[in-house]
This record gives sequence, C-alpha cells and structure tokens, in this order.
Amino acid sequence: MANRMDGPAARENRLAGYLRDRRTKLDPAAFGFAAERRRTPGLRREEVAQRANISPTWYTWLEQGRGGAPSADVLNRISRALMLTEVEREHLFLLGLGRPPEARYRKNDGATPRLQRVLEALDPSPALIRNARYDVLAWNRAATVMLVDYGSLPPEQRNILRFIFLDPRARAAQYDWASVARFVLGAFRVDAARAGAAAEIEPLVDELCRLSPEFKAMWRDNDVPSHHGEAVKQIRHPVLGPLAFEFSTFAVDGRTDLAMVVYNPATPEDAEKIKSALA
Repeated sequence: MANRMDGPAARENRLAGYLRDRRTKLDPAAFGFAAERRRTPGLRREEVAQRANISPTWYTWLEQGRGGAPSADVLNRISRALMLTEVEREHLFLLGLGRPPEARYRKNDGATPRLQRVLEALDPSPALIRNARYDVLAWNRAATVMLVDYGSLPPEQRNILRFIFLDPRARAAQYDWASVARFVLGAFRVDAARAGAAAEIEPLVDELCRLSPEFKAMWRDNDVPSHHGEAVKQIRHPVLGPLAFEFSTFAVDGRTDLAMVVYNPATPEDAEKIKSALA
C-alpha cells in the first residue's frame, strides 16, 4: 500500500491538484486576459500553457494526472507562468520530480529586521548572517566584541575570507591558522556550489588568488570538509585571552543564499567573559 501511494501515479495526482489550485488563484485581468464569461475562477488551462510556452493538450494532461514526469525546464516554465514564489517553486519540483530544483542564486538584499532581532536575542553568543560569498550582512554585539567589528568596515570588506586570508588579526587569533583557513575555504566551496553561486564568487576568488599565495594554493587543492555545519572554534582574544566556542550553521528558511552562524560559548567561564565584555 505504501509503495502504491508513493509511486508515480500518486505523485502525478498530487502534482495535478497543486497545478489546479495555483491556476485558480490567479487573476486573469492581471495577465491581460478577459475576465468575463468564466465558469470557474482563475486562468484557463490554455492560458497557462500559452504563458509557459507548452502544448495546451499536455498541460491539460498534467492537470488530469496523466502527463507523466515533466522535465525541469517545463516545471520552471510552469512556475513562471503561475507566478510561483521560491518556496512554491520548490514544492512544485518535489511533486513533479521528487527533488528540489537546482539552486538559483539570489543576490543578497540584506538581512531582514526579523533576522536582526534573532541575532540580538542570541547575545552573549556571537552570531552573524552571511551569504554564499561569505559576505557578512548582519551581526550582533557579541560578534563585534569577540570576532570582528564589521560595522567599522566598508560593506565590500565585510567578508569572512578576506578577513581570514588578508587580515593579520585573524592569524593572531588562531592557534592553527592554516587548518582553520583550509576548513573555512572548503566549507565556502561547498556552500557556494549548493547555492548556485559559482559565477557570483568568481571575482572574489580571482582577487584573493592575486592577493594571497596561501589562498591560491588551498583553492587549487579542491579540498572539501566531510562536514562543516558544526565544530569547535578556539581563539586567542586580545583582551580576554583563550576562548572556545561551539559553532553551528543554520539555513535561513526560503533563502538558499543565506545562513546563520552561531558561536555558543563552550564553557560557563567563557560565557561570563563575554558577558563582562559586553557590559
């Protein structure tokens, strides 16, 4: 029974229902179609097919649950025709192909006020929001005290890789700079590929290859970490001395280009040091 329910026929039926639902929620007038004399709300099937540049017959079959598995290209066309959001588009792919779509990188437009409030609520744990280029878009007070005062830097310089490979303070803070740099660079390689940001990172990679021989050598090694979402980070703070953090990386819902990185003090003593610094 479970196999039949999860088989191709069941998936086609779920896709058909989703397409019908999305189509009936669209306003014909908003797309330049006449709104009068319509027996049902929304666009007609042939109008969606026209907008998606596919056969009206095939689109009708898809809505009837007998069109087979559409290609990713067709699903993208239907997604645009139905004006789906990124979340709705991902759901369409899961229904139609059983997998999410390839990532489409979104240039960052900054962190929302809601995300900034989340960061501030995490004090005294340093936390930040970064994009797939590892540009830091938002941070809390603890990150300013413990890591980098990003607010004092021009926006184009608020980049994790720039700090690690070009700023002597990063070398002074790390007990094993080379291992940390290699780990972060490998994680960056994975995150950029996952977000579909290969073209977006090229200028940054080219620049760092020119400015840092270590970056150039490590980039050519093509190393990627076996896991990079969680680890322990130890630093030498110039005022507070040795500190240890358990850091974790969290996805930002609906934004494949953004991630939240949280550095949780590893011991109560480390937490007290940070609280005193913030005070």
